[in-house]
Amino acid sequence: MVDTTQILQAVKDGTLSIAAAKQQLQAATFMDLGFAKLDLNRKSRTGMAEVVFCQGKADDYLTAIFARLLQEDGAALGTRCSPTQGKLLTADFPQLHYDALSGVICTPPPDNGQGSIAVVSAGTADLKVAEEAALVAAYFGAKVDRIYDIGVSGLHRLLSQVERLRQANVLIVVAGMEGALPSVLGGLVRNPIIAVPTSVGYGSSLQGIAALLSMLNSCANGISVVNIDNGFGAAYVATQINRLACRAADSENPAAQA
Repeated sequence: MVDTTQILQAVKDGTLSIAAAKQQLQAATFMDLGFAKLDLNRKSRTGMAEVVFCQGKADDYLTAIFARLLQEDGAALGTRCSPTQGKLLTADFPQLHYDALSGVICTPPPDNGQGSIAVVSAGTADLKVAEEAALVAAYFGAKVDRIYDIGVSGLHRLLSQVERLRQANVLIVVAGMEGALPSVLGGLVRNPIIAVPTSVGYGSSLQGIAALLSMLNSCANGISVVNIDNGFGAAYVATQINRLACRAADSENPAAQA
């Protein structure tokens, strides 16, 4: 842990500027638990607090990490949380909510979500990843619009939702099989698209590699791609885009700043 007293004394003595002290405090603050170093100041640096990747963590480590995060910030988010881990954590910390489909565990998101992130899935089999993205984006303060099961095998379903899709600041598009949905949407909307390939599909889908390559090779513009099944990564980037869009909208509306 950074020596806060030493930094403050240096400011008092005039040997360290306030700006430099602030930078040091933001860069160096973490809590050493021995088995983990919690980045307690990440939210002030990046706008979003540290998130716990639950998979593979021992039970006592996991509970200690959540205990500290909840103590420091009153909120916590974990991903890839197994049902057994979810049962353990919610028993110790009843303020947490566990979603078994997505494996997300977190304190309730704010009621007044900002902006708009549309989370789109090609099929029902992609909902595990789509819900991870939706719940993470909501936790980080976004208003989330779920538009599920509009894959290209029934194009009329997608076309019926185009106007709704165009209202979002950014789209998270989740698809397995051949991963065609982001390309189709890329030619229909002006919103930035974050494509998420899933491991859903038959043998030649190669656990999502086929969808990943299709999305990377899309001829449609405005599409970025995250890793296979990485709903969390898509939600993080979408949140950053959504916040910029909200900031731009506020700057153009003087009444919103009053």
